[in-house]
Amino acid sequence: MPQDRLVLFIDAQNLYKGARRAFFAPEASHSDGQFQPVRIGNLICSRPPPNTIRSLEEVRVYTGRPDSTKEPETYAAHMKQCLAWRRAGATVVARPLRYPPDWPNSKAQQKGVDVALAIDFVAYAIDGKYDIGVIASTDSDLIPALEFVQRRFAPPCRVEVVAWTSPRSRNRLSIPRSSIWCHWLDRNDYDSVSDLTDYNI
Repeated sequence: MPQDRLVLFIDAQNLYKGARRAFFAPEASHSDGQFQPVRIGNLICSRPPPNTIRSLEEVRVYTGRPDSTKEPETYAAHMKQCLAWRRAGATVVARPLRYPPDWPNSKAQQKGVDVALAIDFVAYAIDGKYDIGVIASTDSDLIPALEFVQRRFAPPCRVEVVAWTSPRSRNRLSIPRSSIWCHWLDRNDYDSVSDLTDYNI
């Protein structure tokens, strides 16, 4: 049986916040919820749907990047984390955060991260760079990209999603009237891919 090439597209902030909602109290350390992207890719490849074999082709992580002049300490921690992701084998795609006029009273916001992920998800399907495209996020703004690839490229391409599951949280991306495989990851799975590094040090 031939192996399907799998590419995992991770919305880093969404997946991090989802892990905190699913597994941790609000006052938990900021490190709780962090994960190792390539380990997630290897985990889902090791547990494919029935009658399939996968090889991990690439892990792509999409993240917002703080401004080095406005938030130098946060920027330094962010760059350390991105370096750790790259050293483990992930591709990191960063978009600058947008700072509102009344910052720091209002928080900086991620802008363009979900759009960058959606564009790459579609472009990779067009270019035939994956057989299985997997999105790790619960951001509903990504549903049109899932729908497009599902409608235009299945087969040969197939789309799947990743989501955390716990008694407190069980949200996932889905397409109406279409069955999309979800890789549900529970607390034991999180512990196996967690990253407890304090990048602020």
